[in-house]
Amino acid sequence: MNNTYPNNQLPIYLIALGAFALGMASYVTAGLIPLIKDSFSVSVAMAAQLVTAFTLAYGLGSPVFVALTPPDRQRTGLLLALGLFVLANAASSMAADFTVLLIWRAVAGIGAGVYLAMGIGASAALSSPERRGKSIAVIMGGMASGVVLGVPLSLMIAERFGWQAALWLVTVLGLLAFVGLMLMLPRLPAAPASSLRQKLAILADAHVMTILLISLLAAVASLGMYTFIAPLLADPKLGAVRSVTPYLWIWGIGGVLGSFLVGPVVDRVRGPVLVFAIMVMLSASLFLLPFATTLGTWLVVLPILVWGAVGWALQVPQNNELIQARQAQGDGNLAIALNESALYLGSAIGAATGGFVLLLQMPTWTLPFCAGSVALIGALLQILNLRRQRTWPHTPQPEANH
Repeated sequence: MNNTYPNNQLPIYLIALGAFALGMASYVTAGLIPLIKDSFSVSVAMAAQLVTAFTLAYGLGSPVFVALTPPDRQRTGLLLALGLFVLANAASSMAADFTVLLIWRAVAGIGAGVYLAMGIGASAALSSPERRGKSIAVIMGGMASGVVLGVPLSLMIAERFGWQAALWLVTVLGLLAFVGLMLMLPRLPAAPASSLRQKLAILADAHVMTILLISLLAAVASLGMYTFIAPLLADPKLGAVRSVTPYLWIWGIGGVLGSFLVGPVVDRVRGPVLVFAIMVMLSASLFLLPFATTLGTWLVVLPILVWGAVGWALQVPQNNELIQARQAQGDGNLAIALNESALYLGSAIGAATGGFVLLLQMPTWTLPFCAGSVALIGALLQILNLRRQRTWPHTPQPEANH
């Protein structure tokens, strides 16, 4: 029997609902820091460690737990990860001690990372090959929507009802996705059984490592620059913008549009070609940022929109390419988890590097210039994948039974 379910799209949208909750949980904590600081009488620096705990657990813990998931328990693993995420957010809402809250945010990070990796893998398994890119785009679009729409909504609720209310909203949305998947998610095809040593062999796959390095460089450029969009636009020489909020909305809306619209393109354009084009557009949009600000405050909207769109869109072809690269070995979920780790590591490197640039008191315009240069390096690196694809022999994929 074929391992796809071309007519069963509802579970994909339920996975996307869980990804929406995940996107909220990933970014809302930063906005809750002032409220949490007052609630537990801790410093801002201490409250900020909640973000660190979530992101470290997400980026470092998820590959480990995905690797340990039995190959014939993919559906169970997905539901357990989402259940853990829901439980951890509910427990975070009820935490009466800051240390307990810190622990539960780390647990939520692990559940979120494992869920997204396995959710993307499940969406690929539930789709016919010609619709796989669109299905992955629905998941990534759900996460992007959670960041752009869910985070502001949850912060508004938190200001009225307390920081716990924001996490309860995440919990309820995650629970709805969990119940829906319990009822609607079919049994997923088992991946080929492999030992931990065989799974670690993924790190020796030059193709996979090139994809992960490009994701890392893209995150350094895109997410790293996002950290400093406020000081860039506030610079008197670059527009002296008083409120950066409208531009953050433009970046986020671009991300949602890019995530959803890239799906059909992935199913029609070769992955390496599309990734190369996206990296070139990302580099160009970042290079144009300081020039656009000098020409007019609102003219900068265009490069910011493109930057947000291609920055988020990139991970759809990247994840699709990773699944294809490791399909025969059965560790596509692990490859996706490693890709998530690369994104979080790249974001941290980009933020640290940008801070160092400002510490050296270099002009603010050097930030997008450095970010654009990193994206350009990623585009040049992608040429290796383009050349590699030309030498790949065409071998039909065997159908999996379940």
